[in-house]
Amino acid sequence: MSKNIQAIRGMNDLLPSDSNLWLFVEKTMSDLFISYGYKYIRTPLVEKTETFCRAIGEATDIVEKEMYTWNEESGESLSLRPEGTAGCVRAMIEHNLPREGIQKVFYRGPMFRHERPQKGRYRQFHQIGVEIFGTDKSKIDAELMVMSHSLWQKLGLTNVTLNINTLGSSDARQKYKNILIDYFNECKNKLDEDSLRRLQTNPLRILDSKNPDMQSVIDGAPKLMDHLDESSKQHFEEFKNYLEYLDIPYKIDTKLVRGLDYYNRTVFEWTTRDLGSQGAICAGGRYDGLVELMGGKPTPGVGFAIGIERIVLLLEQKGVALPKPTSIYIISLGNEAQLKSMRVAEDLHKTLPDVILYNDIALGNSKNQFKKANKANADYALILGDDEISNNQISIKPLKGQGEQTTIALDKLIQYFKEVV
Repeated sequence: MSKNIQAIRGMNDLLPSDSNLWLFVEKTMSDLFISYGYKYIRTPLVEKTETFCRAIGEATDIVEKEMYTWNEESGESLSLRPEGTAGCVRAMIEHNLPREGIQKVFYRGPMFRHERPQKGRYRQFHQIGVEIFGTDKSKIDAELMVMSHSLWQKLGLTNVTLNINTLGSSDARQKYKNILIDYFNECKNKLDEDSLRRLQTNPLRILDSKNPDMQSVIDGAPKLMDHLDESSKQHFEEFKNYLEYLDIPYKIDTKLVRGLDYYNRTVFEWTTRDLGSQGAICAGGRYDGLVELMGGKPTPGVGFAIGIERIVLLLEQKGVALPKPTSIYIISLGNEAQLKSMRVAEDLHKTLPDVILYNDIALGNSKNQFKKANKANADYALILGDDEISNNQISIKPLKGQGEQTTIALDKLIQYFKEVV
């Protein structure tokens, strides 16, 4: 007997019973971003591997260990996207979009990383992110914080903290890297295996280590904040001033360096203590040199990405009550009623687009159809039987104790629900 086929570990199905919460989260986010003037962009799930190597950095864990990569017969190397920014930058360059002015875009969809699955962290995971191309002003960095802060309020998330840092300009960051290398070389015997490897490739990532045995070494490391150029200091001060003026609390975290090579100046994370060690729910920062690095004209950029799985987990823990639209179940008894029900359903769909409408298709008896109406948690049942058809009427039965069953003329049905919905 053959073994049942199952989904790949770390790549999960979204079942119908769970989909309403996902749809609510995605719609809330998308509607908010659109209200701030962002437009939707969609890029392919598969890109040339070079796209991610140039953007993310070949010395990162993502490129070295986590990407799903293969070679085509032509020898070209392709990869499933592990994050969304690189594809957006490639699209900006390929279609020369920054020539039209500042670009404010958002994307959503699956990303892929080959790592050990754990709660809230999967091999196929979903992100919604925003990117702005064409301005280096701290005002747009602040707008991202305002927008994300507003999102947590709309979703009802309260136990959320904003952590910020600055990585300075590319030149300042490179000089700081050399200072950091000298410092960690002096205490090599205290570094773990990962940190020894990062010392040669990406020493800033050592600051982000979660190994408790290394915290004293990390705490004693020189601070990038003490080695900033003047323009980066001014940019960071302006950013903080916006946050304070807008009453958005924040914490400065000098260990916050982000895991990708392309960041400079502002970096940030929104974190929560409600998800254990995997506390980041939104992260991003500024990447002013990335477009040029990938072959485009110099174009500053900034953005963030939100992990949808983690937001859904938080809302499930809170037991969030989703908005529930009015729902109607059409019960039709007899062949002529089945035909008539299709016209009634179509008229309701056209005039009441926000109402959920179920039109029974199993052709069972009255008792069975009412059972299905209750199982669907419908608010009202519409009944079309022989008496209703012959009198050009329809019966309306509230299913949740809102009143008694009533019968009205069929041409009054739309007006009836316009008044009660």
